[in-house]
Amino acid sequence: METLIWVVHVVAAVILIGLVLMQHGKGADMGAAFGTGSAGSLFGSSGSANFLSRSTAVAATVFFITSLSLTYLYSRPAQQQGVMDKVNPAAIQAVPVAPVVNPADDSKSKEIPK
Repeated sequence: METLIWVVHVVAAVILIGLVLMQHGKGADMGAAFGTGSAGSLFGSSGSANFLSRSTAVAATVFFITSLSLTYLYSRPAQQQGVMDKVNPAAIQAVPVAPVVNPADDSKSKEIPK
């Protein structure tokens, strides 16, 4: 799920960048009035502005929603599990331990005085 949100987030960011770069600035309206605005006639006289602005709004909304989703996913505390947390306690068998013999107490290792 997280990977899907990341993919949609990156795609929305790239589309948003492209749409913003394709839009005309406010100063381009005067240039369009003198005959240099023929590139905008693909969508009609005002169709490109409406289409690009609506597409930009949709891409910005998708980007905003995926940003909030990723923030929610990463704000939840992660469950910390160590290696021993995954071990089933019933599967652990008790290992018998041999008694430790202290060499100082061993009577065989003592020297017999002559």
